[in-house]
Amino acid sequence: MRLAIFTVIAAVVLAFGLPRAAVASPDGYAYYEIGDIAAPTPGKVEGGMMLMGGGDWPVSAFRWFANKAGNGHIVVLRASGAEDAGEEIYRDIGNVTSVRTIVFDDRKASSDPRVLALLAEADGIFLAGGDQAKYVRFWKGTPVEDALNNHVAQGRPIGGTSAGLAVLGGAAYGAMDDGSVNSLSALKDPLGPEVTMVTDFLTMPYLQHVVTDTHFAARDRLGRLIAFVANVRATSDPEAIGLGVDEEGALCVEADGTARYHGKGYAWLVQPQGMPQATVGQPLNFEDVRVTTLGTVGTIDLKTMTIDLPAFSGVAAVREGLLVNAPVEPVDPAAVAR
Repeated sequence: MRLAIFTVIAAVVLAFGLPRAAVASPDGYAYYEIGDIAAPTPGKVEGGMMLMGGGDWPVSAFRWFANKAGNGHIVVLRASGAEDAGEEIYRDIGNVTSVRTIVFDDRKASSDPRVLALLAEADGIFLAGGDQAKYVRFWKGTPVEDALNNHVAQGRPIGGTSAGLAVLGGAAYGAMDDGSVNSLSALKDPLGPEVTMVTDFLTMPYLQHVVTDTHFAARDRLGRLIAFVANVRATSDPEAIGLGVDEEGALCVEADGTARYHGKGYAWLVQPQGMPQATVGQPLNFEDVRVTTLGTVGTIDLKTMTIDLPAFSGVAAVREGLLVNAPVEPVDPAAVAR
């Protein structure tokens, strides 16, 4: 009787295209799918990166991503949340053939043949938000890390939001102490135990010297991104720079490295002109930190790290752990008048 009931439910699920979920398995992941996973990919698949700052997704950016994936089959990776992001992509964003979601709960899933086959078949891969420390613990040094790098190397698009963007940089803030350091604490001790930077992880085009950060203006993260860059410059990469993305915004990067911004807020390019004065247990000193922002007008070239039509810019500094001269978004006189 139970089998008959299950068969009826499964038939209803298939008939109406609802997402299907498997019970979390001993293999360390749960799986969901929606759409026609057997259909051919309708369009041409092209390389690209969608760098999202968290919060609500800008629809225009996600549709750009879907087009880069040939409007085909998207695989979503996450490590938290019982709800399936696939339905939001499939129903609300649209323009995709199917969405399959893998929710990791153990590192062993990163060697699972089914997981690796799904990644190998994906037209586009999207890293959801959550806790980037789990992504590091579950994926670093595993076949999933190799699969993500191979996916991009083969000219297929990848996207990430919030924690999913945090791990795409050449060096990443891993939050490995299970916290989320703020600007004040990071600037007070950029080489301290709260600033847990991860290197030798994912290899994305144009981001080998870039540290990313998200929820940028909303959570006042300019100071902490400068601290992250200072940490990386002092310990592993003297060429490190920063790239922050605001909530409800996304930077859509073409295969040639040019990018446009979608949604609310800005992309923030943080380019120090020298080396930091950083010592363990001591506040940061860092002069001549150029900050340039990109809005929805103009482009950024990630090959040269230049913005052709900046929204606003300035040269900041950190003195004894305090951020000074941070650029401020200009006030719109018309908005004030209203």
